[in-house]
Amino acid sequence: MPQRTALYDEHRALGARMVEFGGWEMPVSYVGATEEHRAVRERCGVFDVSHMGELELRGPGAIAFCDRLTVNAVTRLGDGDGQYSVLCDDAGHVIDDLIVYRLAADRLLLVVNAANTAIDFEWIRRACPGDATVVDRSAETGLVALQGPMAEQVLRKLTTIDVPGMRPFTIRAGRVAGEDAFVARTGYTGEDGFELFVATAGLVALWRSVVKGAAEVGGVPCGLAARDTLRLEAALALCGADMDRTTTPLEASLAWVVKLDKGDFIGGAALRTQRERGIPRRLVGIELSEAGVPRHGYDVWSGERRVGQVTSGTKSPTLGTCIGLAYVERGLEAPGTALAVDIRGRRVPARVVERPFYRRRR
Repeated sequence: MPQRTALYDEHRALGARMVEFGGWEMPVSYVGATEEHRAVRERCGVFDVSHMGELELRGPGAIAFCDRLTVNAVTRLGDGDGQYSVLCDDAGHVIDDLIVYRLAADRLLLVVNAANTAIDFEWIRRACPGDATVVDRSAETGLVALQGPMAEQVLRKLTTIDVPGMRPFTIRAGRVAGEDAFVARTGYTGEDGFELFVATAGLVALWRSVVKGAAEVGGVPCGLAARDTLRLEAALALCGADMDRTTTPLEASLAWVVKLDKGDFIGGAALRTQRERGIPRRLVGIELSEAGVPRHGYDVWSGERRVGQVTSGTKSPTLGTCIGLAYVERGLEAPGTALAVDIRGRRVPARVVERPFYRRRR
């Protein structure tokens, strides 16, 4: 039986179509995926992301432990700073991607994917040293994402926090719509935006206030379908689709977050070896030159040779073209490289393109 967030009744009241995702019953769309997508690109949208996991690391050794646990350099964070990172196993394969926030010198917040929360928690718990502890705060934490070029304008009216002064990947504590909350300037859409952490007991009130504020500027509630097309236009990888326990972050084109020079960390030795020997495949952006959606699992060809596989794809509502992410063999990752995607027995011409597919106006 899928789990439900505290906003389930709110979604039904708004006419949402519900689906199972990552063990949760979630809204896939309200007024329509394309309309919701465009609202985020042009105005703003509101997402229930309370299915995401929140793990808290505490103790005098929390920062040093998290630096060994993840691929990015946690020791570089100051209070209120955050970073995107990856949790790897000893072989350098991806367990999950996550965001790490430093709340204090002895307190970190880890935001992990819904389907991996229990797996991540157990992995971290087993690795915890004596001077750090991990607590799963997911059940008591609600999370709402406000995304789009008008997100700051909407949020300013609802909070005491200086949101205009917040840099990307920072987090601040304060009041939002009368509720105690943490506000992080981040998201999963390729637009400016915020994620609002609140106690589950205050989630409905906060949701209603944010939805009302968004509606005043033409914003709408948004579901998983729009979230997926938005993140794909921004070339943001989806764990479980674009990377998993068979791929490394170097293969997933996430070398920019892997700090191989920071000292020892879990998976570090394997990743250093892979870099030295040569990364055998890379996750690239592809664009089709003819109609056809490149879906997960479709084969990628170079001439008469199968050279990879699509991991995500869609017809871009913003660009009007068919785009996707795919793993291809080493030597085929350069933009402009000619490929083809096998779509139900028809090889549709494609080419490697620069990522992200869409870049927001600043």
